[in-house]
Amino acid sequence: MLSFDRTDTEYLDELAGYVAVPSVSRDATEEVMRSAAEWLADQLSFAGGRVVATSGHPVVRGEWLGAPGAPTILVYGHYDVQPTGSEAEWRTPPFELTVDGDVIRGRGVTDDKGPVFIVLKVAQAFIAQEGALPLNVKFLFEGEEEIGSPHLPVYLREHADELAADLVISADGAMWRPTEPSLSIASKGLVTLDIEVTGANADLHSGRFGGTVANPLHALSEILAGLHAPDGRVAVEGFYDGIPELGDERRAAIAAVPFDEDGYRAGLGLDSLFGEAGYHTLERLWERPTLEINGITGGGKYTVIPHSARAHISCRLVPGQRPEAVLRAITDHVLAHELAGIRVAVHADEGGVPAYTIAPDHPAIRAAGAALEHVYPGQEVLLAVIAGTLPATALFEEVLGAKTLFFSFSTADENLHAPNEFMRISRLREGMRAWEQLWRLLADGPHRLATSLSEPGVSGG
Repeated sequence: MLSFDRTDTEYLDELAGYVAVPSVSRDATEEVMRSAAEWLADQLSFAGGRVVATSGHPVVRGEWLGAPGAPTILVYGHYDVQPTGSEAEWRTPPFELTVDGDVIRGRGVTDDKGPVFIVLKVAQAFIAQEGALPLNVKFLFEGEEEIGSPHLPVYLREHADELAADLVISADGAMWRPTEPSLSIASKGLVTLDIEVTGANADLHSGRFGGTVANPLHALSEILAGLHAPDGRVAVEGFYDGIPELGDERRAAIAAVPFDEDGYRAGLGLDSLFGEAGYHTLERLWERPTLEINGITGGGKYTVIPHSARAHISCRLVPGQRPEAVLRAITDHVLAHELAGIRVAVHADEGGVPAYTIAPDHPAIRAAGAALEHVYPGQEVLLAVIAGTLPATALFEEVLGAKTLFFSFSTADENLHAPNEFMRISRLREGMRAWEQLWRLLADGPHRLATSLSEPGVSGG
């Protein structure tokens, strides 16, 4: 057993330096992003940690391959963070790690800097106390996950041989809720697009021109209203193509998950919930695809008929759906509207991501479940679904032929992407103990990970 005998204050002081770097991938400078990457590379000195350029923000690489004959894993995470949103909504400065009772607060503490920090401390403890890791470990931390990992596919394909592994373990991908340990066996895919409606060649005075020209906001509203039926079902022909029926066995498994629907509703400040007819709330959340209108722009609080209006749409996909087919179906549906006096266009974003799954009986899930049972004795390990999207998972499977195990110690209620992001302090040590157990279990014993790689060589240590 490793000893994690540093005080909480010592760990948090170190993590604070990482959180202080405002590595917002959407708009941070190259210098800021490189600073966050260099912090990670320094932490990986035992594994030849280094910052490697890509066509976008750099990745951080490292590898310790000093366990001949043992399995090889690739640890994945990201150092970039989401924008802060309105800083007025934060209780404390977003890039200043703050201790508040039993939690720490700051942008990135739970997505994904805290969870990555946990892995680094475990690896360092193995080296310091045992002089070696129990299996071969490669590290890949990217700086663009929060903007869809646009440059990761090319980088991964160019370096596939170097990054080959028997299993990818992601420090990203939060547990579902804090009441019990959980493992995610799926994550939803994603496609995004804009619908643009254009009318006159300029904004028009609503008194001088009102009633004589088409209003793009009116037209866009009509198009958006037609994306769903009144019962919540997506009204786009072909949207549900390829999705298998939700079987009785899976429905029974979901029904067996303790879930307080009234508490869920009340926690959101709602009088009622709403969604696709014929499915319970948890079934919709875990098993059904969605189409959401995320934002509408056009005009403003002044008396004009805007010359254009635009809506941003995102769809979360489930197994069986193909991103390109979903985009095509929505495009056909939107362009079929015949509205006088306006022009309609659909602008699809690049990087559609299919849904990802890992079998509940996969050896990695069994090993991870055993590791969690060790840390949380007497608690059942819940098999859950990430209703969000982690773009790298499908990519790892396609390029490396390796499944990804989600093993994060953040939880989904910790204001990920929102003001006042936080992480429970207790999760740091719980995560360290669990990662230690996971690595030991994958390296040897009944949960040993099968290896198909040739001898990885010897480095580090």
